[in-house]
Amino acid sequence: MIRLSIIGSGNVAQHLIQAFIKSSEIELVQVFARSEKSVSHLISVDKITSNYNELQAVDVTIISVTDASIAEISKNIAFENALVVHTSGSVAMETLDSKNRKGVFYPLQTFSKSKEIKFKYIPICIEAENLNDLQLLETVAKAISNSVYNINSEQRKALHVAAVFVSNFTNHLYQIGNEICNKNGLSFDILKPLILETANKIVSLSPIEAQTGPAKRKDTQTINAHLSFLSDENQKEIYKMLTKSIIDNGKKL
Repeated sequence: MIRLSIIGSGNVAQHLIQAFIKSSEIELVQVFARSEKSVSHLISVDKITSNYNELQAVDVTIISVTDASIAEISKNIAFENALVVHTSGSVAMETLDSKNRKGVFYPLQTFSKSKEIKFKYIPICIEAENLNDLQLLETVAKAISNSVYNINSEQRKALHVAAVFVSNFTNHLYQIGNEICNKNGLSFDILKPLILETANKIVSLSPIEAQTGPAKRKDTQTINAHLSFLSDENQKEIYKMLTKSIIDNGKKL
């Protein structure tokens, strides 16, 4: 059985704790959390510590904290020559302190503490300095997920940027749609079947094949009518920018 510890108590850390506890292949030895209360509902208090000197050298230590804190926390770890990895999509593996072997264990998903996640469907992207550690991380990842990818730091950076476009930016567009609905006495629920169908289409079609709408059709009459309707200048600029991007993308084909 692989012995593993987690440093962190945020969204990603809490979901990882729950996933590893359910795995018969992993022993979750310790969780480092500044506040015991933040994770005591997930794991027994005797396994929680806020003292770096109490952290044991296990098979894998996962740092799951904010990007800005990764380097400092890896320096504060007292033990040496063990495998320490982080869960960030945008931080290079080299950011980790050199006294321990380095790696990355990046679950590509949007996490909220209140939303249950089925980890077996979540892609986990791994990276390590040597083959043995990479194989170890692959075993750990496969203990909780059916989708594991070996990618390097530059690929992971590109993937993280792509993820911001397809998830964070898309969600912001949902918010704009919600605001437009609210302003005009409409329920956002009316749009949810459209949102789900649009997302489902890219399972069988490429994004370029799935694209529809007035920009795709170069329907300037509808585009201008939409722009005249929008009173919020920020929404209007976003509409113009995305419309131009869709039209320009069509010209490349």
